[in-house]
Parts: sequence; C-alpha cells; structure tokens
Amino acid sequence: MSKRIYHRYVAIGDSSTEGLDDPDGQGGYRGWANRLAEHLATAQGHLLYANLGVRGKRTREILEHQLEPALALKPDLVTVFSGTNDVVARRFDVQEVSADLETLHRAFTGRGVTVLTFTLPDLTPVMPLARWVRARVFALNDSIRAVCASSGAVLVDVARHPVASDPRLWSDDRLHANSTGHARIAAALAQALGLPGADPDWAAPLPARAPTSLTGWLSAELAWCRRHFLPWMGRHLVGRSSGDGLSAKRPVLAPLLEDPRRARQESNLRPTA
Repeated sequence: MSKRIYHRYVAIGDSSTEGLDDPDGQGGYRGWANRLAEHLATAQGHLLYANLGVRGKRTREILEHQLEPALALKPDLVTVFSGTNDVVARRFDVQEVSADLETLHRAFTGRGVTVLTFTLPDLTPVMPLARWVRARVFALNDSIRAVCASSGAVLVDVARHPVASDPRLWSDDRLHANSTGHARIAAALAQALGLPGADPDWAAPLPARAPTSLTGWLSAELAWCRRHFLPWMGRHLVGRSSGDGLSAKRPVLAPLLEDPRRARQESNLRPTA
C-alpha cells in the first residue's frame, strides 16, 4: 500500500509531462502523468489533478512560468520532469539547469510536498544523432540524482534500465515515448509511490526482435529526417518552439475520473435484468 494518501497532484514539465505521443482518442494526449493520476484515483478512491506541462519548455521556463501556479494549487504531490529541451539547445550549462532543478524541488519539499521525478534514458539506440548530446544527457542525469539526494525528492532512475532505450517504447519522432512507453513510466512512478497494483515488470525487457535490413534502416532514417528532424531544425534555427502560444492542458485541479469507489458502489446497487 502507498505510505501516504495524496489529495492534490500537480504535474509540471515539458512535452513528456503534457503526454506527447500518447493519444487519448479525443484529439489530445494522455501521457504518464494522466496515467499516474488515474492509478492514484483508483487506488485511493479520490484525487484532484492538474497538469501544467507545455511542450518545448526548458527547465528555466518551467521554473519561471509553472512554479508559482503550481504552488498556488497547494499540491501534496508534484511530478517534476524536464531537461530534454535543455540538452538539445545550442547552449547547455548543466550547472544552471541543476540550480534551477534544485530551486524547483526545494520550493515543494520545503512545504512538505512529495516530489517525484525520473532520469532521461540514452536515446542513441533510438536515434543515432542522439550520440551528439549523449554526454549532456549523462551529465544532466548525474545532476538530477544529486538534486534528489539533496532535496529529498523521490527518484526513479529510468536511465539505469536498458529497456528505456528500446526503440519500441518510442514514437515515430524518436523524441517522445509512445503509449507503451508512457504506460511503463507511469508504472515505474506508481511503484515508487508504493501504490497497490503497480506493475513490477515495468523495467522488464521486450521480446527479441528480428534485425532490420540495411535497406529498411536507410528508408526509416530518411523518412524520419524528412518528417521530424528537418522541421525541428527549421524551428530551432529561427528560435521558435513547438510550445509557442500553447497553454497547459489542465491548469485547474479537478477530478480526472469519476470517483471509482462510488462508481463501483452505485453499480452494485443497480438492478440486474
């Protein structure tokens, strides 16, 4: 069982927190934060949930634009995840990012809020170009570990599990988890909170797959460059972000699901045919 009951969960971060690329079937995104909120609501019978994550945001932007609104919601659980947009930026200062993460974490833990976060996986097996930022990812992960040790945040060290770098957990753009990937992240976080029913096999490797032919590999690389890399480079060169003009998908605390316990009770009272 969870060691603590959470009433107000707020998620802050970038596109991963927003839920890309885990479609909800209604034109939006579900994502690991929604999945974790669903698990909490089911396990506890109640939960208020807000998601302030916006795609394209760096850690400094999350600090400047999401921290105060999150604190105003008076959460008792917060997930903080950022760093992807920092490591792919032209300039990356791990000390600055680490200091911003420390400020974010301590702003919550200093108020008795549980902070939950996780490290970034090495995406080199997913996207060969990621080798150019691999050292940055490793440095960022080391800083996340150090900040968590200092702030008391709960860390799920996803990067230490090889399955996190399996391409089958990543979407077509190779930068965001797919639905299976988001489900595994949510399971890892649920297990870290000690929630009943959390899947203990979230880090289990996927079955072996047949090797890809050289022709198939080249075709996939060219398609990825055309659909995703070149448009990203175009935005990057002119200083635009995929999150420009967008706002948080759930800026206000509200139930994510109908009260699961009440729904079960009402179902039991309904007459059968």
